[in-house]
Amino acid sequence: MTGTNDDGELIQRVAALDVGKEEVVCCIRVPGEASPGRGGGRRQLVRSFPTMTRSLMQLGDWLAELGVTRVVMEATSDYWKPPFHVLEAAGFETWLVNARDVKHLPGRPKTDTLDAVWLCKVAERQMLRPSFVPPAPIRRLRDLTRYRVDLIGDRTREKNRIEKFLEDAGIKLSVVASDIFGVSGRAMMDALIAGERNPAVLADLARTRLRAKLPQLQEALTGQFTAHHAFLLAQMLSHVDDLDRRITTVESHLDTELAPFSVELERLDEIPGIGRAAAAQILAEIGTDMTRFPTAGHLASWAKFSPVMKESAGKVKGAAATGRGNRYLARALGEAAIGASRTHTFLSERYRRIVRHRGKKIALVAVGRSILVIIWHILSNPDTKFVDLGTHHHDNRGNHNQAIRRHLNALHALGYNVTVTPTE
Repeated sequence: MTGTNDDGELIQRVAALDVGKEEVVCCIRVPGEASPGRGGGRRQLVRSFPTMTRSLMQLGDWLAELGVTRVVMEATSDYWKPPFHVLEAAGFETWLVNARDVKHLPGRPKTDTLDAVWLCKVAERQMLRPSFVPPAPIRRLRDLTRYRVDLIGDRTREKNRIEKFLEDAGIKLSVVASDIFGVSGRAMMDALIAGERNPAVLADLARTRLRAKLPQLQEALTGQFTAHHAFLLAQMLSHVDDLDRRITTVESHLDTELAPFSVELERLDEIPGIGRAAAAQILAEIGTDMTRFPTAGHLASWAKFSPVMKESAGKVKGAAATGRGNRYLARALGEAAIGASRTHTFLSERYRRIVRHRGKKIALVAVGRSILVIIWHILSNPDTKFVDLGTHHHDNRGNHNQAIRRHLNALHALGYNVTVTPTE
């Protein structure tokens, strides 16, 4: 039940929330006698509640007493989450809407109360679309995968900070070693912190293949490393170690939360470029229920992996950019596209065909969109299996005569006359 009347044009009992950090203003419109100065046949009530959980539960009781069926609120920072979760748990049809869809008309006064009233009037006429809010299990996955990405970003920044700090001390270890945080590099930095300054002794800590570069290491480890550098380097390495422990702990908890989605993870893992970590990140962002996205195109559009078309007076405007979407999903798809481009599959051939004419960025977005379309089909039907079309898919589908003429024309432009003879 959505609470609409027989003609489906008006939601009979609807509420709208203007959510702030400390207070939420609720406007309700229900059938009844109109208040003075209002439209006929509708009753409008406005109340404010603190955003504490107890008060939000009282808000839910008030809405239930009035028979409200749908509650609409704007996506305001993270302040919308407490009322959304409380009302969702109470059984209301909760809608989160994009603030761009409910902007005030120019020139109208703006207050929290007027915002709530305007949102309620727009909502009762069904002029809004709900944003995608995944169910609670997917939200838990999303929190863990996003936190993991943020921790990895923090660790990368700290490692970059360490490399720059070593440059300040004249230690050029990163010039010789591809990874200064490997076993050899870490042993050398620990020795520097412990007080060792002899380049030969430090270089002798190298392991395996790095020992072939002992002369270069001695040169790289000759610098002006002081006690000041040792103190700060120790703090930075301790921070990296702490981040490593946190990432390991989060990943362990994430594996537990991913257990119910093991089948979906295995199916997504079959797609070129997608590993288990990327599959987990993608599932956490789009969920497993594809009924929310009627077609693969809807999913690509929501993820901002489709060009935005702007046309006015018969003229197409803009640069066909995709816009800014979910950055965590975009990162996962971008990394998957890069990985797929290095394989020997249909996706890699698609990347190479596009990159020749459109450039690397557009090619990666196109391959990312193709991966997203594959994911939609796999998650929409449990019987769908991924089958690679192969690198020659486009060639096999094309018109052979057109391909022959194209190659002959290219050779003719280079000054050659060629006679084509079919092979037996």
